[in-house]
Amino acid sequence: MYAWVRRHPVLPDAVIALGLLVTLVAFAAAALDPGWAHFVLGTVMCAALAFRRVRPVESFGVLVAAGLVQWATGLDLAPYDLALLIGLYAVSAYGPRWASRAGLAAGFLGVALGTMRYDTSAEDEPAAFVASAIALAATVVGAWAMGDVRRVRQAYVAELVERAHQAERERDQQAQLAAAEERSRIAREMHDVVAHNLSVIVVQADGGRYAGDHDPQAALDALKTIGDTGRGALAEMRRLLGVLRATDDADGGAIRPQPGLGSLPELVTSVRQAGLPVDLDVTGPPRPLPPGPSLAVYRVIQEALTNALKHAGPAARARVALVFGAERLTARVTDDGRGAAAPSDGLGQGLAGMRERMTMYGGTVTAGPATGGGWRVDLDLPYGGGK
Repeated sequence: MYAWVRRHPVLPDAVIALGLLVTLVAFAAAALDPGWAHFVLGTVMCAALAFRRVRPVESFGVLVAAGLVQWATGLDLAPYDLALLIGLYAVSAYGPRWASRAGLAAGFLGVALGTMRYDTSAEDEPAAFVASAIALAATVVGAWAMGDVRRVRQAYVAELVERAHQAERERDQQAQLAAAEERSRIAREMHDVVAHNLSVIVVQADGGRYAGDHDPQAALDALKTIGDTGRGALAEMRRLLGVLRATDDADGGAIRPQPGLGSLPELVTSVRQAGLPVDLDVTGPPRPLPPGPSLAVYRVIQEALTNALKHAGPAARARVALVFGAERLTARVTDDGRGAAAPSDGLGQGLAGMRERMTMYGGTVTAGPATGGGWRVDLDLPYGGGK
């Protein structure tokens, strides 16, 4: 009901105005002279009250004009003059600030005019005259102040509502950004897992096919590597999909952790088994990194070795040099293969993924042909640069 009244203010205000007219004019008409003049004036003033919220300035203007007519024609005070106080409250609560101040000034003018016209005790009892004027002025100030409090409260509520809407919009935007970032992260993980393992499987399958006619044992070894790599890729995919499922299963905490710098020996071993000789050199005392940067470095090296496995050529060798410095970690992955002459798949997602991963943690990645042939990938990651 309250919400409906707020949406349709004219109807309830009209009912209130009609009740005021009936109560304060009709029942007092016998005591007012001339009765018809009071009835007309009271009708106009009560009708103006019906629009006190939708047209507060115009409504109060009509009330002030009617009051001036009553004062100028010498009509006695009547109960419907309470409409002036209601109109003053309305223009203070719902009108613009200038109209509120003008309404207060009009109220003081009414106090002065009304006191001089209707209070005849100025000569006989000056104290009573002053008290009457002060009481009437206090009534006017009280009506105006109640309207001003209403205005402040409405402004405060409107500000709270706007803040709530703004918070909802920001929350939705943050959720969209988080979803986009998560999709990007998942895309990088899928690319790294699928590209590396499928590259190993393809290389082993091609090698096993050519070796099958001359060296059955080499073919069997290739099949074993394909099986191991496929199972590893399947386990990685299950782990990744398991992270995406928001479940409360008791075994949810048993998900295998992400790989990191500690998994580099296994990565190098898998690449060697795929047919690319790789040397791993570590300089400086190993320094533990947070899971995020550690995973990022691992994925960059994995992508670099995967590209070498795919594009370097059959007789190429690769080298991974990891340097733990005082303030930063650097890594270089090089191969002596085809370099810039190697064919490209045209996708270019691997290098973009490397750069995105390092940028997240304040690092950089550069890649290009190496001096003297081959290809190189350089990684630079400052300690403490992770988010």
